[in-house]
Amino acid sequence: MVRAAGFVMSVAYAAVIVWLYTSQPQTRAEAVGGLAATLGAYRVDQQALDAGLAFFRDDKFAEARLAFDRADPARRDALTQFYVAYSYYREGWGRVYSDDKLFKAGLDAVNRAIEVAPDRRLVVDDGALQMHSSEELKIELERGLKREASDFNPLRVFGSRK
Repeated sequence: MVRAAGFVMSVAYAAVIVWLYTSQPQTRAEAVGGLAATLGAYRVDQQALDAGLAFFRDDKFAEARLAFDRADPARRDALTQFYVAYSYYREGWGRVYSDDKLFKAGLDAVNRAIEVAPDRRLVVDDGALQMHSSEELKIELERGLKREASDFNPLRVFGSRK
């Protein structure tokens, strides 16, 4: 009985080490949240998520991201990460040029959203948004990071933010 218990504990310990190696969490919250998500016990703080959405709709994007970080400290909720990416897009978008630093952070966030989404696809049903899928947002962020001849088009000033 002692040998069997020792064997089970050794296998469980090895599984945790392999999981840590493959997921590479950066913070303790990500590690605990990732493990909870693996076990199906991870939950988002709904109150913080609602506060983040309120800030997002008021165009207070830095405040929204802080609330989203409180709502999803492990970065394991696809919807929350989608809104984080969208907030980086909206803050970084400009009529003349886009902020590459914010767009790169947004691209990282949308990739996290895609990674944790069921079937690696996320569609958000929010009438206030102009982009509803993770693919649309990812393409728009990637387009903002590219340097093309169309970037120098003076009519770009009349473009609109999505």
